[in-house]
Amino acid sequence: MLAVLLVVVVGGIAVAVTYLTQNQTLVRERCTAVVGPESYELDPDQAANAALIAGLSVKRGLPPRAASIALATAIQESKLRNIDYGDRDSVGLFQQRPSQGWGTTEQLMDPVYATNAFYDVLVEIEGYENLAVTDAAQQVQRSAFPAAYADHEAEARAFASALTGQSTGALNCVLRQPTTVGDPQQVLGQLTTAFGEHSTSVSGRQVLVQAQGSTGWAIAQWAVANAKALNITGVDYAGLKWSREQAQWSVAETTSDTVRITLAGPDDIKE
Repeated sequence: MLAVLLVVVVGGIAVAVTYLTQNQTLVRERCTAVVGPESYELDPDQAANAALIAGLSVKRGLPPRAASIALATAIQESKLRNIDYGDRDSVGLFQQRPSQGWGTTEQLMDPVYATNAFYDVLVEIEGYENLAVTDAAQQVQRSAFPAAYADHEAEARAFASALTGQSTGALNCVLRQPTTVGDPQQVLGQLTTAFGEHSTSVSGRQVLVQAQGSTGWAIAQWAVANAKALNITGVDYAGLKWSREQAQWSVAETTSDTVRITLAGPDDIKE
């Protein structure tokens, strides 16, 4: 329980009022990607969309640069939110337009479809890996404001580096305590959507995913980015452990071939 002292003015008189809050209700929820001396923040829902975009690039076998370009584009176009409005008939994460042949409105409101549609065009651009982010994004999007993509390059690179597994333990989320128990099958379903089929198993409140190297780190940090939505309380992988309660990665005796995702159980739910 957290005690918070507030001063309220009533009839010109300052009155001290103590509020007791439970469940960390005053915590400012956020997800942070750190690369070198720089750090960047997203809200948890934005981070979950970023993790999907990066995960699909891993699933497709694309270089991390592809995820950087896609993330910079989505940050500029929608602030990484799956919105159902925009300029003229633009919708979705990438503000793609049905009238320009990207697909139907319903399709473009599906983040998986929209992201794959973006990558389908990006990979047809010769040498896109070596282009400036703004040039590559513009060749896909044909925006009226192409220079704007460059404004988000550093942020996109930081999140792409973490969420494609190039940087280890680089994504952290500060979250309130969960209010609902986690569902292993929901985690497995979304994991498969983002990364494709992997050898997985469920043990009680834990989901175990067989993965190694950068793919393992991509999955581990995907789980952290989705911790709020999927009621995840811990992630273990390759000598590190992320704890929702501690809101950080710490050294731990964890294996380098299995990502262990721990979900909230009844005992984790605070009234």
